[in-house]
Amino acid sequence: MAARSASAGTAAARPVAAERAFGLPAPALARRFQTPTWRDTRLLVGVLLVLVSVVAGAVVVDRADHTVPVYAAVRVLTPGTTLALDDLRVVRVRLEGVTERYLSAAQSPAAGQVLLRTVAAGELVPRSALGARDQVDLRPVSVPVAAEVADPLVAGVLVDVWVAARDPERGSTSYTVPRQVAVGAEVAGRATRRGTLGASTASSVQLLLTAALVPQVIEAVDNGSRITLVPVPATVPRAGA
Repeated sequence: MAARSASAGTAAARPVAAERAFGLPAPALARRFQTPTWRDTRLLVGVLLVLVSVVAGAVVVDRADHTVPVYAAVRVLTPGTTLALDDLRVVRVRLEGVTERYLSAAQSPAAGQVLLRTVAAGELVPRSALGARDQVDLRPVSVPVAAEVADPLVAGVLVDVWVAARDPERGSTSYTVPRQVAVGAEVAGRATRRGTLGASTASSVQLLLTAALVPQVIEAVDNGSRITLVPVPATVPRAGA
């Protein structure tokens, strides 16, 4: 054993002696790995860089989000409709410079506000479209229509109103040449009264009319005139929309 130890010591000493003979530096002894501590400058710098990157990222994200919450209509809201929370949904949109023009969702809408004009489904609610009930200058009038032509006449659709009066000289089922009494009257709603076994017996459409047109249309309804509502094509919703 002593001989082996001596041989090992002699073998280990040879490289060192050779390095000294040729002027080479002696190999440095490996230092033991030490667990970094809070006193380690590199560790402190790494932690600081992580914190700075997190804060910078949060600031960038916050500045990039310029959206604000506003109300949008969940269905067509026609003039005279009292605004309710059920009619609205909150959406976040970018409204740089025009935020004050729309109804903010930061708080519930004021009670008693009514629509002064139509707001389409999905449209942001403009503040200018809201007001008091006495500001509404349109009046709802129900007009009977044939059930088979009532399907496209939904809220928000615009129609031209044509009236053909009865012609007593030609018989009870004859009518005079139709005349146009309203252009672009808005449909506020539709109702269908069903008879027995689910058969449709009558349909009516509620039109929003100015004060000048109300008596003309009521007279036509009361006198049994033939009233034809011709939809404005651009306002009729497409199938499946």
